[in-house]
Amino acid sequence: MQIFEDKKVRTMWNETEEEWYFSVVDVVAVLTDSPNPQVYWRVLKKRLKDEGNETVTNCYGLKMLAADGKMRLADVANLQQLFRIIQSIPSPKAEPFKIWIAEVAKQRIDQLQDPELSIEQAMIDYKRLGYSDSWINQRLKSIEIRKDLTDEWKKHGLKEGVQFATLTDIITRTWSGKTTKEYKQFKGLKKENLRDNMTNKELVLNMLAELSTKEISEIKNLETMAEHKNAARQGGEIAKNARLELEQKTGKKVVTPLNAKQGVLSNQVQDG
Repeated sequence: MQIFEDKKVRTMWNETEEEWYFSVVDVVAVLTDSPNPQVYWRVLKKRLKDEGNETVTNCYGLKMLAADGKMRLADVANLQQLFRIIQSIPSPKAEPFKIWIAEVAKQRIDQLQDPELSIEQAMIDYKRLGYSDSWINQRLKSIEIRKDLTDEWKKHGLKEGVQFATLTDIITRTWSGKTTKEYKQFKGLKKENLRDNMTNKELVLNMLAELSTKEISEIKNLETMAEHKNAARQGGEIAKNARLELEQKTGKKVVTPLNAKQGVLSNQVQDG
């Protein structure tokens, strides 16, 4: 349950999809002050459907706690769907959201035309969130190494989505002892980026694993998905051995539950 201007918006986290879902009726109630938000949404939904709006078609129902204390079916939307619905609400309260969405879209278009702007924006955002300069430099380097790896995968015909995710999971599980999902759960994360919640030591070892995987793939000129899976394990093993040796020498675990939200990550990063 989220509170917005003293009004409640019911939310639900989908563990499988790693997506937040929001009660559309609750959002409508916040943005319109309608005496009957259910009717407002029913009319708006019909209009959007008549216009062929796929967002409404893709919305589905989930059981959420109703005002009477019972679990009842409610229309829900993920964040992307919700923004599209907000754009269709003719209300002064919705206007700030529409302006913000337009500004974000313009920034993204500018960044596509001049990729350097993306790097500058990333540095600004990380600084605003309290990350240290050393961590930011490490994180930007990790982005470069990740791109080199995915470019190598693309060169061999691998597809973004399931194949990339599968190989990434193998790399992560091999070096850290946890799948990507387990790693995020260990740090108490949901939608947040795992790398944005790694300490310097975690980042460095993850970079080593991905760099090693890329080098192995490049030298061996892999062709099949099975060969790429094996390379991912080999790359992860190199980082795993480095992790185990470091832990043995220091007596400290590398993989920790520390995350950015706890406000202790930046100190750990500076120390690590």
